[in-house]
Amino acid sequence: MERKQEKGTPMKILAINGSHRAGKGTASLVEAALEEARARGFETEVVELSKCNIEYCIGCNRCLGKPECTVQDDMQGLYEKMKEADGIILASPNYFANVSARMKNFMDRTRPLHMTANALKGKVGGLVATTGLSNCGGEEAVSAMQRWFQIQEMLLVQPRPEGEVRGNYPLATMFRGFEDGRVKWRRVEDDEAAFMFARQLGRDMCDLIEKLA
Repeated sequence: MERKQEKGTPMKILAINGSHRAGKGTASLVEAALEEARARGFETEVVELSKCNIEYCIGCNRCLGKPECTVQDDMQGLYEKMKEADGIILASPNYFANVSARMKNFMDRTRPLHMTANALKGKVGGLVATTGLSNCGGEEAVSAMQRWFQIQEMLLVQPRPEGEVRGNYPLATMFRGFEDGRVKWRRVEDDEAAFMFARQLGRDMCDLIEKLA
């Protein structure tokens, strides 16, 4: 992967949060990863899709011939941010065994980065996700984001903290258990294992980006 930065310019990780609620649980998981990147001297940025004006893909297929989109909105700036970044993190809560509608719409609108050539090929990717109940769709949301990275020919980091096996990826759950037949909830921030994986993700992405530079 060719780097465009001049010597001495910090490498950058861009995070794209597909939560409908900016700055909440999913954002806190993103921040855990980005804190590690900043500690390594990386520049970071978070894009909250809930604050962006992103229309639906209209299926005009203009991007089949040219790497551009007919629809003019905030995606135009996002295209440039993604091309300039060294690493990209996708983040989404689980909505009915999939990513959020905002994240799926964002994915649809990235067709211009893929249809004529993979503009993000060779960049480093990572993901975080949140869910309510355990084993009720969070894994499918993760899989949807994994597939997006594969289609874009990006290098997806799957973090593995040292020590005992605690999971496969940064997937935080709000499920605390059952009591008297009722679900007991916790904050996303209370999922210790998920935040351990998120911090490892930040470190591992930095490691790979530096090796590729």
